[in-house]
Amino acid sequence: MVKFTLTSKVFSEAQFIPVKYTCQGQDVSPPLEWQGVLEGTKEFAIECFDPDAPGGGFVHWVLYNIPGNISAIEEGKIPKGSREGMNDFGRNKYGGPCPPRGRPHRYVFTIYALDKALGEIYTLDDLKREIKGHVLAEARLTGLYQRK
Repeated sequence: MVKFTLTSKVFSEAQFIPVKYTCQGQDVSPPLEWQGVLEGTKEFAIECFDPDAPGGGFVHWVLYNIPGNISAIEEGKIPKGSREGMNDFGRNKYGGPCPPRGRPHRYVFTIYALDKALGEIYTLDDLKREIKGHVLAEARLTGLYQRK
């Protein structure tokens, strides 16, 4: 059985995310790919969260309704039929790393393989509540960023 994994062609685990994908660049979502999809996966959901942000964390992206038959997301795009929930910037789209000056922050991209289709999701809390008991597998990719 192949392990469920999440990767990007623009950064590796625990490596720096290129400026292009941050608030100091073009602020577009990075390309992501996953492998090892479990049978029975109806759809995927992705979150990007900064656990190092002041106040206990910061939501950068909530993406859901990703069709279960795809295995990649192109840079700056979302798959047809997918939806985006609210991030902590107050927008329903990807918001790239934008930490205060100082030490690097971690940005954890998590993908969930789900055995059900999700309804309307507004926030990361909604996503967590809706997927409880329906996650077949999850995978993470953590990138770093430090403001220049």
